[in-house]
Amino acid sequence: MVETAKWFLGSPYVASTLEKEPEGLVVNLQEFDCMTFVESVTALVRTLQCHKPSFDSYLHNLQSIRYRNGIINNYTDRLHYTSDWIFENQRRGFVKDVSQMIGGIVIPFNLSFMSTHPASYHQLNTNSAFVTVVASKEKEISQRHYYFIPEEQIEQHQSGIKDGDIIGFVTSVAGLDISHVAIAYHLGEKLTFIHASSALKKVVVNESSLVEYLKDIKHDIGVVIVRPLGNRR
Repeated sequence: MVETAKWFLGSPYVASTLEKEPEGLVVNLQEFDCMTFVESVTALVRTLQCHKPSFDSYLHNLQSIRYRNGIINNYTDRLHYTSDWIFENQRRGFVKDVSQMIGGIVIPFNLSFMSTHPASYHQLNTNSAFVTVVASKEKEISQRHYYFIPEEQIEQHQSGIKDGDIIGFVTSVAGLDISHVAIAYHLGEKLTFIHASSALKKVVVNESSLVEYLKDIKHDIGVVIVRPLGNRR
């Protein structure tokens, strides 16, 4: 995960690259937002682990990771909320949420942001039926149990975080769950991460440690830790 992520250092940060109509699999290894970066790296690593790696197997892996059950019918099939992305990818054996195992505590998510801000999403703003589907899914996701490591406890539990783990930054913004994702990376004795940075407009190794970074982000309250699993295909 780390070596593949490093391959993209310096690639431009570009938001909203998936917002195409009709909904379809977007393949873009030239520019990323934080989530498309993590998805692309994860899909590439799974492809490298295939018996016969190919572009078709990459497409299969990417679609399987990004969409519920790997099926694309419309916009609502995409795993928009990161907590839902974690749940579905864990259910299919692609990742394991290790937050509880390394010291995490329960966190309730009360998701509503997308359905209550449809004007912020073109596909929702132009299709009220999609809003209904998303609202129903928000309620379903919010009934699940999730765990996170609070900001003030990360230092004592960070030995459980491995290179290549996916870090989800939990936010206190009402109606949301996770505001940013990155790939854990130990740089010497410092635990930091590789991510597509909206502030620096490119993929970078974060200069500050994970603990220091969280102290500077007002609405982030902790992290979830998700471990990619090997591809046995």
